[in-house]
Amino acid sequence: MIHHISIPAQNPLRVATVLAEILQGKVFPFPPHPGSYITVPFDQYGTAVEVYPIGTELTPAPENAAFVQKSVLPVPTLTPFHAAISVPTSLEQLQQIGDREGWRVQLCDRGPFKVVECWLENCLLLEFLPPDLASGYLEFTQSENAVKFLAEPILAS
Repeated sequence: MIHHISIPAQNPLRVATVLAEILQGKVFPFPPHPGSYITVPFDQYGTAVEVYPIGTELTPAPENAAFVQKSVLPVPTLTPFHAAISVPTSLEQLQQIGDREGWRVQLCDRGPFKVVECWLENCLLLEFLPPDLASGYLEFTQSENAVKFLAEPILAS
């Protein structure tokens, strides 16, 4: 179970506010990291999305604490990072939000399940699973179904 993720954004407050709309949650300043925000839907899973200014690096510190250091290197605009998140928002609502924000939002068929791709600031991919799509994803992730699609695991637990 993934309880929270951290993502970069050119405009962290705007992205956090849109995520709060999609997740039907609230946005708060994130005190450990000034200029960052956290979106919390207050669900049963403790879901949260931390949104940092693009270029922020989390660096290990003594005693397992984390501190933030601004990157001085060029920041990539596209990465392989993405997350699939179940949301209470419908496909139509997601498309309306995408249109309003100028972000690419589209329904995509992944084969064994469908997701709604939402490209935050047209740079970062989050795959949203509205209620009518979440069951297809959850069905796919059951062992027998995933093995049919993915083949045998390299390491078994």
